[in-house]
Amino acid sequence: MSAIRLGSLFLPALLAGCALTPPPSEVDAPAPTQWAAPLPGDAAALPHHARLSDLSQWWQQQNDPLLVELIDAAQLVSPTVASAVSRIEQSRATSVSANAALGPKLDLNASVNRTNAQQPLPLGTTSQVELQPSWEADLFGGNRATSAAARARLQGAQAGWHDARVSVAAEVANRYYDLRTCDKLVIVTRADADSRAETARLSALSAQAGFEAPANAALARASAAEGNSRVTQQRAQCDLDIKALVALTAINEATLRQKMAAGEATPASFAPIAIDTLPAQTLAQRPDVFIAEREVAAASAEVGNAQAQRYPRLTLSGSIGIANFRSQGVSTNLDTWAIGPLALSLPIFDGGARVANIGAAEARYNEAVVKYRSTVRQAVREVEEALVNLQSAATRSDDARIAVEGYDIAFKGTESRYRNGLASLIELEDTRRQRLAAELNAASLERDRMAAWIALYRAAGGGWRRSASTAASSATTNNQ
Repeated sequence: MSAIRLGSLFLPALLAGCALTPPPSEVDAPAPTQWAAPLPGDAAALPHHARLSDLSQWWQQQNDPLLVELIDAAQLVSPTVASAVSRIEQSRATSVSANAALGPKLDLNASVNRTNAQQPLPLGTTSQVELQPSWEADLFGGNRATSAAARARLQGAQAGWHDARVSVAAEVANRYYDLRTCDKLVIVTRADADSRAETARLSALSAQAGFEAPANAALARASAAEGNSRVTQQRAQCDLDIKALVALTAINEATLRQKMAAGEATPASFAPIAIDTLPAQTLAQRPDVFIAEREVAAASAEVGNAQAQRYPRLTLSGSIGIANFRSQGVSTNLDTWAIGPLALSLPIFDGGARVANIGAAEARYNEAVVKYRSTVRQAVREVEEALVNLQSAATRSDDARIAVEGYDIAFKGTESRYRNGLASLIELEDTRRQRLAAELNAASLERDRMAAWIALYRAAGGGWRRSASTAASSATTNNQ
């Protein structure tokens, strides 16, 4: 029996014994069965039974056109978003290349050659055009595994684009609300400084008339200077905030200042966010979790590809050519075609390189699994923290308003008694500081509430859905 026939008899048994065993492409990531922090998604508990909003249109529902404009401008010029777009294009090109390896290839070669092969033969010109098809059977799925890895990374890159846009939107919103809060604090500190200046003026007049000690007038002047210093410091902070927005949005500073001045600094009224009571469903909306999950699938496929390199490879090639030989005015056609060779390549010895490649691929897979589970834990933490901060800000808001009202009444009462000589300047300054502290605390609390809503928006995935990344790859999947 010939060697070819013997090989054909044992080839099926060889193929059956070379099945790939890559690690699972889907792994568990333990998540809590329910959120520990209180959820804001109960419409019955919301003011006026507000309708829960769609996160994909969340910014548009804040009734602040300037904020939406700033977010759109920042996303257009953001290097983070640009990098995400670049990664999508690179991943798409890699996926196309990996899919191409599954089908046949066809090359066209053309050549012209003038030779004098052997004396006394005359000079001759040979012109040739040849098509060369080739194909690898991919017996053990190495190329299919590479294609699967590329497809998984393309899906992850598409989700990463949304994650980048959400990140930029949250950063711009935080800077925007920092600036709005800073503007409010300028008003508060300016009013406080004006009040201190008026007290200093009255104290100076009283001291000159001999109704008040010079030390009290000096204390009033010191208080007025302190108030002016607060205003200067607060305005400088506002200038820093607006410069940060200029850097994020690439909008001219003068234009941005005009837009901020034209927009009304009304208190933000965030549309409520629905958070599913099942953490696993909420985490499925996060693009970073999906990206980590796709990386596990890609690493699993790469292990399969590394395993496939240890097994035989079957390739088929051929050629179809048209050639012409011309010598001394005589042309001779030399058309050719060939099928083959049908080549079977069996790796015998490589010094352990293929086994080492499998070990490296498995190590990358284990790393991807650990990162995926860590990403899920971090996602749970971010949602929980946002919920806690949101609940804390909501609980303290009423107390802060009551404190501001109470300290304001106390200050006005003390101020009236001071003007009538029934209270000392020290008492007046104490109540003034208490009122200012309460107003600053209320403004800071309002900013904390805004930050908590923005953090919850990010933690909930920013409106991303898993189908957004898988739809673009479905056509590729269906064609295989």
